[in-house]
Amino acid sequence: AVEPIVYYLDRGAPEPIRSALIEGAMWWNQAFEAAGYRDAFQVKLLPEGVDPMDVRYNVIQWVHRSTRGWSYGYSVRDPRTQEILKGHVTLGSLRVRQDYLLAEGLLAPYTDETVPPELLEFALARIRQLSAHEVGHTLGLEHNFAASTDNRASVMDYPAPYVTLGADGAVDISKAYAVGLGVWDKRAILYGYQDFPGGDDAASERDTVLQDTYAMGLHFVADVHARGDASAMTSGPAHPRGSLWDNGPEPVAELRRLMRLRQQVLARFSDHNIRTGRPMADIENVLVPMYLMHRYQLQAAATLIGGQEFTYAIRGDGQTPTALISPARQRDAIAALLETLRPAALALRPDLVALIAPQPPGAGDGRELLPRQTGYIFDPQAAAGAAAGLTLDLLLDPTRAARMNNNQNLSALQPGFESLLDTLTQATWYAPTQPGNSGALQRAVNIAALERMMRLAGNAKAQTQARAQALEALVTWQSWLQDEVAVAEPQWRAHYRFASIQLRRFMEDAEALGGLESVTVPPGSPI
Repeated sequence: AVEPIVYYLDRGAPEPIRSALIEGAMWWNQAFEAAGYRDAFQVKLLPEGVDPMDVRYNVIQWVHRSTRGWSYGYSVRDPRTQEILKGHVTLGSLRVRQDYLLAEGLLAPYTDETVPPELLEFALARIRQLSAHEVGHTLGLEHNFAASTDNRASVMDYPAPYVTLGADGAVDISKAYAVGLGVWDKRAILYGYQDFPGGDDAASERDTVLQDTYAMGLHFVADVHARGDASAMTSGPAHPRGSLWDNGPEPVAELRRLMRLRQQVLARFSDHNIRTGRPMADIENVLVPMYLMHRYQLQAAATLIGGQEFTYAIRGDGQTPTALISPARQRDAIAALLETLRPAALALRPDLVALIAPQPPGAGDGRELLPRQTGYIFDPQAAAGAAAGLTLDLLLDPTRAARMNNNQNLSALQPGFESLLDTLTQATWYAPTQPGNSGALQRAVNIAALERMMRLAGNAKAQTQARAQALEALVTWQSWLQDEVAVAEPQWRAHYRFASIQLRRFMEDAEALGGLESVTVPPGSPI
């Protein structure tokens, strides 16, 4: 390289994070070497006395913060030509806390006073990837949220740690995060930075790069089609390859695998998940990302329901613009999501609940803790309601309901929203009642489903047919509840009578939503 691209690391970054940031950023030299340039991308420490905002320096800036927050990669550009004049990465110091919590939750490592080195390496592996990701933005690359389905083809996806169980049942985090750039990243740099010597037509050569990339079987899903509701990031996306914090080419299979992993992790959760000398209340801080570890794979699996494969096709490029998801895959996705509502999936062990003390004075407002309807005492029922709500929000998303109906109108083989409602009804309100805590969890799920059904039926922005179907289901529920009240045992009779009254109030005044309100789910992103 005659004029290499040089990035400078903020000297405020401490070791070992400093070395991890440099190593991750240096991954981009792999892409430039693949494009034919030697030492084209370099990373150095910022010279003493230089202001990180100096436009002459591309900078990776380390910023201290006391709250969870995103990291950013952006650039200063010439408005006339869009030439990148300065790349600037801002990384928040608290990001590493999330990975450390994940490692503590997965490994339950504190059997004695020592801290296993795996925890530090887990966190540093993510820091390397994060450094590469944000530098990629400053080089002009957007997110590619399909990369996780193409064997981790890009650092420009949001990576969920890929954690497995060994033959002995032990948790294995050795492959949690990928090392180095993916093949998509190298193709993007080749397209954007390659010079074509000898008078070759650059436009034609770049078109060849694109065609070769398509032929390699790589996929791309942009930010706008993976996030859905950008404020909530919980529902709406329709592309089965475009999700955040997911893994693998088959989202339903990965969800089921992750639920098995979650079951194992929760089964052995104890005070060994926190260091000696820490408040017992800290168990909950580590428990939250484990109890909700499936939240993003849920979203990935839900994209199949009423979903659509699509490409950013251009006339003449040979790509298929759109394709519906097979009915079998959609029904399997519905079944997988409903499995997460079972009492066995939502229950926490009584001995584990008994370990979680109230937060000590001065511990903060608990925004990242599980919700409570019990004051400051840990509330396993509200926790279950929050987890169930993640699934129900996806199943009863109004855009998903409309897509299912529209797809069925185009092809009678496609499952419509009415069939989803029938399946949901059988799995919740109509399911055989269970005693004790399992029954209490069933009732929590039922109320969460009722609240969201009423919200959909009363949503003026939702498709009219979807609202009509939700209302029809509610009318059926109301009639069924009246019959059940007469024969149910006391706890269930109270549950049925309460739901019946809420439904009657809703029928009289849809704006009231029956006086029900969802419990708040702790924030998830960024991890």
